[in-house]
Order: sequence, then C-alpha cells, then structure tokens
Amino acid sequence: MTINLQPISNVIGVLMILVGLLMFSCIPFSLYFNSGDAGAMFTSGCATMVFGIVSWMYKFKSNAQVNKREGYLIVALGWLAMIIFGALPYQFSGVTYSFTDSVFESVSGLTTTGATIFVDIESLPEGVLLWRSLSQWIGGMGIIVLTVAIFPLLGIGGIELFAAEVPGPTSDKLHPRIKETAKRLWLIYVGLTAVLFTLLLLEGLSLFDSINHAFTVMATGGFSTKNESIAAFANPVQYTMVFFMFLSGMNYTLIYFGLQGRLKKVFQSQEFIFYVILVVGLTIILTVQLLYHAEYSLSDTFRLALFQIVSIMTTSGFVTADYTAWSNGITFLFFILFFTGGCAGSTTGGIKLIRHLIFLKNTLLEFKRILHPRAVIRIKLNGSIVAPRILTHILVFLLVYLFFFIAGSIALTTMGMDFVSAVGASASTLGNVGPAIGSVGPMENYFHIPELAKWVLSFLMLIGRLELFTILVLFTPYFWRIN
Repeated sequence: MTINLQPISNVIGVLMILVGLLMFSCIPFSLYFNSGDAGAMFTSGCATMVFGIVSWMYKFKSNAQVNKREGYLIVALGWLAMIIFGALPYQFSGVTYSFTDSVFESVSGLTTTGATIFVDIESLPEGVLLWRSLSQWIGGMGIIVLTVAIFPLLGIGGIELFAAEVPGPTSDKLHPRIKETAKRLWLIYVGLTAVLFTLLLLEGLSLFDSINHAFTVMATGGFSTKNESIAAFANPVQYTMVFFMFLSGMNYTLIYFGLQGRLKKVFQSQEFIFYVILVVGLTIILTVQLLYHAEYSLSDTFRLALFQIVSIMTTSGFVTADYTAWSNGITFLFFILFFTGGCAGSTTGGIKLIRHLIFLKNTLLEFKRILHPRAVIRIKLNGSIVAPRILTHILVFLLVYLFFFIAGSIALTTMGMDFVSAVGASASTLGNVGPAIGSVGPMENYFHIPELAKWVLSFLMLIGRLELFTILVLFTPYFWRIN
C-alpha cells in the first residue's frame, strides 16, 4: 500500500492555518503594550498562513481517508512544521541570537518542556511572551487532537491520527465517534483554562500574567512571565496552581467522569490511586527532609514540598525554590521524578504512571511465577486482564526510553557538558520536565549549552512528547515497505 501524500498535505495545511491564526492573536497585546514585536508576529503569522493554505489546497479532496502510516506521518510532519514556523516569532523579533536558539525555544514550548534559553524573561516583548505560553497550550492537549474534531468538515477520517497523537499507552474514547471524543477533551481543556484564568485574576495577578499562566499551567508546560517563575507570586496563587497542575496530571477521561458526577469510576482507577499515593507520600517525605535540612516554618516547608513534587512529577517544571540546594538526597529524589510523569491521557510528559504500575505488578507476579511455574498468572489493571501485547509494548518502551536517556547523556558529555548536567538535561528533556540538575538546574537556563547539544536536546524533547514510537517508527524499514 503506497502512502497518499494528499491527505497528509491537507491536514498539515489545516494545522498551520490554525497556528497562524493563533500567532495573529498575540498582535493586540504587542500593540497594547507597545512592545515592538507586532511586526514580527504579523510576519510570522502571514508566513505560517501562506504555507498552510498552499499545503491545504494541494490536491484537496473532501473524501480522503487516513490510514495508520499516514496518521503517523501527519503527526511527525505536523509537529515538525509547527516547530519550524513556531520559531519564526523568536527569530523575526530578534530576541534570540541564532536560529538554533529559536528552534530550541519553539520545541520546548510546543512539547510543554519549559526548558528555556532566555536569561532575562521579563525583558522579552509581550507578544513573544504570549506566544511562548500559547505554544505550550497548543502542545498541551495536542493541536492535532483539535483538528480531529473538525476533520468531518474536510471528509478526513481521524481515528489513526488520534491514536498516534494522544499520549500514554491508552487512548480511551469518551464517545464512539472519535471527533466527539476530541471535542469533549478540548472542551474540558478550554473550560479548565478559563476557570484557572478567572481564579488567578481574582487572586491579584494582572490580566496578562493570568492569561499566560493559565495557558502554561493547564499544559503542564512551565513557561512563566517572571524570572523567579512562580516564586514571584503569593502563597494562595501557588496553591491554586498546584491544584490545577494536579488536575492536568490526571487522565482527562477521569476528569470527564468526575465532572459528570461519576466519582466511582474515578476512584476505581488504580493509576489514579497510585498517582495520589505518590504525591501525598513524596510530599510528606520531602516535608520531613526539609524540616531537617532547611530553616523554614512548617507551613512554608509543606508548601515548598507540595509545589515542587507536583510540578516535577507532572512535568510542569515550575519552581518556587532551588531543590538542588537542599541536599544531595533531595536532588537525587527529583532526578528520579524526571522519569515518572503523570497519568496516561494527561498533558504530562515522562514515562507515565500506568507503565510504572504495570511494570511493578509484573515484577511482583514474576516471583509468584517462579514458585508456580505451571500456573497461568495474568496481570490485572482495574479488574481487567492486561493483554500480553500491551505488556510487551510497555517493556519495549521502557528499554527504548532508557536507551535514549543513556545515548543522550553520552552525546551531551562528548559535546562539552559535565556529567551531572548532561545526565540531568537528558532525563529532563526526554521527560519534558524542563529544569534539571547541575548547570541546568531550576535557577539556571539552557542558554550556555553548546549549539549542537541544543539540537540533541530538541530531538529528545520531541520524541519524548510523542512517546518515542510515533517518531522512531518512521526510521524503520517496515514503515516504508510497500505491501
């Protein structure tokens, strides 16, 4: 079966038209603040729109179907196009020193990683600041999921695209029709963003800061308008952000059930229970550690512990303190958290808790199999048997994830980074966390990283956001083989 380029071009065209329109939405803020970047945003939006329109019109058909291989190509090429054109506002406004830096910031934004090359964020023009935040909001739920909702207008099937885009080993549908699932996911996402924006506004943040942080918190992205990140805001604001970061780390299917009042289905999820136990347990452990190592009041200690645990675990990457300055043990704890992630079907990065949970269950059952070699012992999750194919997929995913973490660390050390910084940056970018350890810790940035290393980190951010296989499958001979 040959690959049909027509629907690929059409869908990417729609994506880029939407991205161009979102770039235009930043212009009123540029004009209001007289920040001098309105021209750059307009030029970037026009270039993106023109590319999108040309791509959309290429052999346009209203009855095109997307198969599995075309779905993966759309996701990969769509993200590549968004990254390249998403770098234009940085490049045209002159806030970056090189195209590499522009691409790095664009990748970091769209993949919701939050690693930045900007030393003084508060000096950036408002239009660019809003685009940074908006790019994370776009990538949070995945703009491709949004286009699935409008595919019926184009006559294009979206099931394969949805399966390739939705993060995590499961992509539970809320509705038999895939476009209805995508619509409901985005309605929840938009609705929660609006609620958070309103709360931040009521808590004293400016209109501009409220918009930006509502975008990046719901996307578990980590970009802020302040050099001090969330530490620049009062305590009540931090607790509000913790709550919404925690929500964003949940499977959006469970949020949907919760909004419907079907709480029993929420608390029947073993992954969600695992998520709650980890957050509560690790917060208690860190609070006790901080009471021993640092001089904070009990209330401040609990707030700092809770914020940092939720932020890093959900791969949001916001910080209110330098966790690497507390103790070596605490630094190592946060390094381990780079590999966790939130629930499957959330906006978080990382490995995802469902994979850890199934791997843990299988490990424990292996001891039972040793004692009872003839017994048929199956893994169950939420009362259902986990298919052997899914278990194999998870084990392979973990091995591939470990391989790219090690390979990325080795590559970064050969490019001049010290061992601690290289290992931290590799784990953090692959997990879409943002802040790391060493010279790229929570109080630092990625500006000083060698240029070639920034391309390596950009690649790690992309494959991490798209769950490895979505990108790596394109490099296999099986993908291109014509049956």
